[in-house]
Amino acid sequence: MSRRTRYPAELRERAMRLVQEHRGEYESEWAAISSIATKLGMTPETLRKWLRRTEVDDGHRPGVTTDERERVCQLEREVRESRRANEILRAASIFFARELDPRLPKP
Repeated sequence: MSRRTRYPAELRERAMRLVQEHRGEYESEWAAISSIATKLGMTPETLRKWLRRTEVDDGHRPGVTTDERERVCQLEREVRESRRANEILRAASIFFARELDPRLPKP
């Protein structure tokens, strides 16, 4: 499943490129982010998060990459499904053991 984004990919790429190109024209990176985000109609925090995520994905900043995060989520989903299946199988085996063994009380 893909996540729906509020902003098109082209706008996202353009905003990040503008910050990278004009970073030196402002007194701080946050000033550049705030100015460019306001001009493009988004919140500065949105643009800042995009920049940080790209830096992590490109290996310029420590952290978990987007691909790694998606893989972890997929594995966690598989673990939940396996645990659920094991519970069902455990309950079924108990049920059939009671049905087949006359010494055990019926539910």
